[in-house]
Amino acid sequence: MGLYVIASAKGSPGVTTTSVVLAGAWPVEPVLADLDPAGGDVALRYRDEAGAPLDPDRGLLSLGAGVRRGSGEALLTDHVQRVSGGLQVLTGVTSPSQVQGLGPAWLHLARLLRSDPEGRDVIADCGRLMPGSATVPVLQNADAVLMVARPTIEGLAHLRERLHSFADVLQFGQYEAVPVGVALVASYRDGRVTGDVQSILERSRLPVSVLGIIAEDEKAAEAIRLGDGHRARKSLLVRSAAEVAERLHRLGRPAPTPQNAEWGVA
Repeated sequence: MGLYVIASAKGSPGVTTTSVVLAGAWPVEPVLADLDPAGGDVALRYRDEAGAPLDPDRGLLSLGAGVRRGSGEALLTDHVQRVSGGLQVLTGVTSPSQVQGLGPAWLHLARLLRSDPEGRDVIADCGRLMPGSATVPVLQNADAVLMVARPTIEGLAHLRERLHSFADVLQFGQYEAVPVGVALVASYRDGRVTGDVQSILERSRLPVSVLGIIAEDEKAAEAIRLGDGHRARKSLLVRSAAEVAERLHRLGRPAPTPQNAEWGVA
């Protein structure tokens, strides 16, 4: 089980669509948690397996209410819904005021999402990463963070600035630093861009890894936004996301220490 945060530095490089396609390509069955502080899109975009709207009373807010009543009453399973296509989702809030209303419950929510009793990984769509965001405890408790960016001058400048501003939160340079990867929204044919961006980030003294490209494929992205993942399953978008999903999953799984290996502990 693990908690994987998907976020961007600025603008709209498709964090929710990227989160959905990564969850669909994840190596094990995950839960997609819509934690965007600006208000989530998952409940608006998708329908349940019967084609009905998702239940507005089940999701992040109901889970947060359970956390406030006591950890024994808060089980992730009770608050997720299965959308058409099979993906399990934790729907988000509809306004920033609801995010702030969760208050100190965020730390407990983060720990709960990281330790699902059913052993599922949680893919957390945190939208645009902002200093002072209510979702900072989620980043601090993540097994790995994936920043989604476009390899433009503006996109990389905002990415570097945001990573530097979150260096303390992510504990860069420390033993328990949160592993951070970058996915570039770009043409899948641009094989050189990952190496070029990795060099730029290394020169900026940022301990992050470029994990690959999320292919620009507007037709496939539109199909996923409309809940028609079947139409996009053979697209470059889905194929590229599967590669990034595998690398992100490994990034959040540190190798066993010699002592653990000796005793057969993963």
